[in-house]
Amino acid sequence: MSIVIKQREPSRLPSKADAEFDRISNLPGHVIDQILSRLPIRDAVRSSVLSRKWRYKWATIPCLVFDNHCFNFSSQDQSFIKNKLVNIIDHVLLLHNGPIHKFKLSHRDLLGVTDIDRWILCISRSSIKEVVLEIWKGQRYKPPSCLFNCQNLIHLELFNCLLKPPLMFKGFKNLKSLDLQHITITQDVFEKLISSCPSLERLTLMNFTGVTHLIIDAPNLQFFDIGGIFEDVSFLNTVHLSLVSIGLYVNIDNEENGAQDNASKLLRFFVNLPHIRRLEIQSYFLKYLAMGYVPSRLPNLCVDLNHLSIRIDFDDLEENTAALCLLRSCPNLQELEMLARPEEQSSMERSTNFWEDDHWSSLFAHLRLVKVSGISGVKSEMDFIKFLLSNSPVLEQLTVKPASQEGEWELMKELLRFRRASIYAEVIYLDP
Repeated sequence: MSIVIKQREPSRLPSKADAEFDRISNLPGHVIDQILSRLPIRDAVRSSVLSRKWRYKWATIPCLVFDNHCFNFSSQDQSFIKNKLVNIIDHVLLLHNGPIHKFKLSHRDLLGVTDIDRWILCISRSSIKEVVLEIWKGQRYKPPSCLFNCQNLIHLELFNCLLKPPLMFKGFKNLKSLDLQHITITQDVFEKLISSCPSLERLTLMNFTGVTHLIIDAPNLQFFDIGGIFEDVSFLNTVHLSLVSIGLYVNIDNEENGAQDNASKLLRFFVNLPHIRRLEIQSYFLKYLAMGYVPSRLPNLCVDLNHLSIRIDFDDLEENTAALCLLRSCPNLQELEMLARPEEQSSMERSTNFWEDDHWSSLFAHLRLVKVSGISGVKSEMDFIKFLLSNSPVLEQLTVKPASQEGEWELMKELLRFRRASIYAEVIYLDP
């Protein structure tokens, strides 16, 4: 009897392609989740073809973002685009399995359609923490009442919306960030909304209608950014507020307002901002602060304020007076930005020699960086720059950027002639 011994065939080594495939398909679940969460929805869904393990992974990602990066339609037919968008979002929400922490809807071709109500109802049943609704076309979109039931919300961002919460709305107890742009909201609703969000830390309010007197009552607020048309603004219980950017988008007549009320807007604005560190005064808001009585300096100095940005008409006496009050009230100021806002015609008293006078009893002891932009080289602007250079002993850099190239050579020559209190001060001239 003969015995046949069959030799063992050598095992086949995995090819490079197989190794790469195994490396992808054998990734830990939490790593796959991180990868998918960083992909647009379109690419996340396409990942289902990678392997069996990846097939339904996209349906569990907690962050759903539907924006222009997710879809690329060649058609210009608005009806086709709208129907396609609705079908895609419906499909994703229908197959989604698990919690939804973030929902962002921001597509340039999507109107405020009623389908959005259905989507918000869907996400409101999950532990949603972040909602961003940016309706770029059509009339103001009114979010459904179920949005105001999302008590786990941490961040809410609305664009082109009509805000009208239900009567039983008690606020968002966990909301930390609120961003409202191009919205319509009544005075009462706005005040109730802000005061009923006790955890609010960041508030952005841009281009709004329906609110004329802004009352900000937020004990934990740290950041406030506002730009729009309003008549008055005041802060209540805002001791933690440290970063403020505020712009008034309409010119005001100080003579008419001053005749009605001589109370100091400056004093009232700063009374509840004891720890402000950064302040940006934009558009015409300095005119607002100049209304009524303007003290030589604030009774409570802004000792924490180290960055100040002011848009100013250097020829306006009242604006210069208000700006000087602010400068005197910031003893630890380190960075200053002045943006010229020249007015073609004005009934206000013009200031031609304001910054030539001896206003200063103490120096800018800590001022290091200064930027002056939008100037044309008129006397009031140059007097201010001269005033700064001669009263800033530790200044490191002054950057000047004119509004145009007209007369730039004369402007540069005059800048070089100014005396500098700091031997380290560098003057940088930027082309307009």
